Amino acid sequence: MVPVSIQSSPVTEDEVESSVFAVRTLVDDLLAEQSELQTPVQRFADTHEREPDLAGHYRSLIPLSRPGPDEQYAFEVALDRCTGCKACVSACHSMNGLDEEESWRDVGAILGGDSSPGWQQTVTTACHHCADPGCLTGCPVGAYEKEVDTGIVRHLDDQCIGCSYCILKCPYDVPKYSKKRGIVRKCDMCHQRLEQGEAPACVQACPTEAIRIVTVPTRAEEERAESMMSGEGSASALPDESITRPTTRYTGREVPVTAHAADRAALVVEHAHWPLVLMLVLTQSGIGLLLATCLTPSYGPSVAATGAGMFLMGMVASVFHLGQPLKAWRFFLGLRTSWLSREILAFAILTPLLVLWVCLPLMPDFALKGEIVNAVRWLLPPLGLAAIFTSVMVYHDTMRSLWRINRGGVRFFSTTLLSMLLVSENLLGAIAFGVLLLAKLAWECFLLRRCSDDIWTPDAHSARLLAGPLRVHLIIRCLIGVFAIPVAFPYPWIALLCLLAGEVLERLLFFRAVCAPKMPGNFGPEPATP
Repeated sequence: MVPVSIQSSPVTEDEVESSVFAVRTLVDDLLAEQSELQTPVQRFADTHEREPDLAGHYRSLIPLSRPGPDEQYAFEVALDRCTGCKACVSACHSMNGLDEEESWRDVGAILGGDSSPGWQQTVTTACHHCADPGCLTGCPVGAYEKEVDTGIVRHLDDQCIGCSYCILKCPYDVPKYSKKRGIVRKCDMCHQRLEQGEAPACVQACPTEAIRIVTVPTRAEEERAESMMSGEGSASALPDESITRPTTRYTGREVPVTAHAADRAALVVEHAHWPLVLMLVLTQSGIGLLLATCLTPSYGPSVAATGAGMFLMGMVASVFHLGQPLKAWRFFLGLRTSWLSREILAFAILTPLLVLWVCLPLMPDFALKGEIVNAVRWLLPPLGLAAIFTSVMVYHDTMRSLWRINRGGVRFFSTTLLSMLLVSENLLGAIAFGVLLLAKLAWECFLLRRCSDDIWTPDAHSARLLAGPLRVHLIIRCLIGVFAIPVAFPYPWIALLCLLAGEVLERLLFFRAVCAPKMPGNFGPEPATP
């Protein structure tokens, strides 16, 4: 047997490396597939390098021409494509350099349907660039504008005073307050990108192309025929589209009339607004004391001085609610549409008048002093009541159930009347004070009867908040009010302090127990905050 000589050839380093990578794993396949995915973001990057003209690429994402007469830009959301991935949220946050607590686009869920397990849908929302925007009409300083040619509702950051009234006026929880800047900001549909033929950040980032920019009619009769998302009645908890006429279109799936935010029933209290709480109580109580001195000249100057002091402290407290108070002098820009502007004007007129009322008795006699005193005496009551009325309308105009004019009017004007009765210094006035205060306490607690309602409504939600996370506040408020009644005649000034403390708690509940509409909501209840 002849031995066979086997001579091995040397193996190169490249051959070894190739043999190792010849064995592909599942991870390798997934990575390769991932690199080949053509999301809108990737297509934009590839197309931008190859084609100077991007019209063809954006044909499905943005209109190729600007809106015509009686048209405007609007978001269109395909419900059957939205997966809730929040890529749009991240892109919006990054593109606009938002603060950590800011979010101009939200992703949540809506539920509905009577069958089990029911109907549910994730949905992305941003500013709806409404045909009749509440933020614009409510702003006291003209910090919003609606572009004539595009319909985009823009917020003018340099004009904002940070009063946050636009947040209360918007039914969709769109404007967001920036603590860092002391102003409110919101989505502007990336209008600079649209002007250059590029899609907004959220549109470009959506991996399923669930968001598009379209042109829609702005005439109300045509707008109603389009696909909108709005619930049926107050039980749906979706905002009423007739309030601001939102332009966002939702397509792909039919939304049940029973649809509602996923976290509709979550007992989460609203923001307290402490400067506004103190402002409302102190100004209304102060006006009550001043009216008492106007109607009963026998009251000493101490009552008038106390009323004026309380009023002025309330005005000072309101300043702390503003993020940019030095810009508040431009309140007159919103007088035509904003009740907040009218409230500021009414209180601005009333302030020098009540100061004059307090100072006139301390001045030496001069010609026409008596005539001036009588003129101020007759002017103060109607102007004071008018100022309180503007405060009522500020909150009524937000279209929230707990803040309706009949409820706000009872709360605000009763505070003034109770203060007037306290300084009567007679038994009849003390009895009237006690009866009125008991009636008000009973009226406030009467809402609790809605706790057991089977059908969700804004009033039922407010009642459950009062009976749940806010019950301690409600109990203390009632105890303080009851304590003020027996001391009203022998110690009216102690009763006044008790009244103020009770009304502060009542006004706190006024803000924290309100049901604020929002669409969409989050899955699962959130813990109630104290």
